[in-house]
Amino acid sequence: MLYQPINNQVEQLNIDSISAERKTVLQPLIDFIQQKAATNETINLNFICTHNSRRSHLSQVWAQTMATYFDIKNVYCYSGGTEATALFSVAAKTLENTGFQIEMLSNGSNAVYSIKFSKNAHPIIGFSKTFDAQFNPTSAFAAIMTCSSADQGCPFIGGSEKRIPITYEDPKAFDNTPHQLEKYKERSLQIATELKYVFSNITK
Repeated sequence: MLYQPINNQVEQLNIDSISAERKTVLQPLIDFIQQKAATNETINLNFICTHNSRRSHLSQVWAQTMATYFDIKNVYCYSGGTEATALFSVAAKTLENTGFQIEMLSNGSNAVYSIKFSKNAHPIIGFSKTFDAQFNPTSAFAAIMTCSSADQGCPFIGGSEKRIPITYEDPKAFDNTPHQLEKYKERSLQIATELKYVFSNITK
């Protein structure tokens, strides 16, 4: 069971707002998850961006949340970058404002966060890392490319079963502007809506 504010937000997300073109982009991820779910295999999803600081973390957190919401078993979500930087504080704050319970486990240039969406689910450990870091799976996973620069600059993801480009505009463009919080929330909810659509299409 999700925390109530998150559950309320998920229920408000309108998957009918997703364009037909965008649904075509999302279909390979639906197919990957469905194929694994049908045979009770582990479903490893690694969301990859350039810096593993914003979009890849938002995608990882929302995917794990939607798997729980729709009761899709054996889903394990990860994130990584083509380089490691830090989980951007505004991305973490955006999740916190949505109802996620955020706790900083360690401070420093690459802080580590505990991100909880449910009382009984294991927290997501959020920090910046490369996609092939030991924290992430090394085989039998889908590599979901959440930014175009990582998709273009990293043509080969070792160990991945399937490479799926699902790119998003970078909210970083609005850093240090009056629209920063609004644009991070907008991107977070776009990602959440699309992942709600993905997991709503999985037959158990």
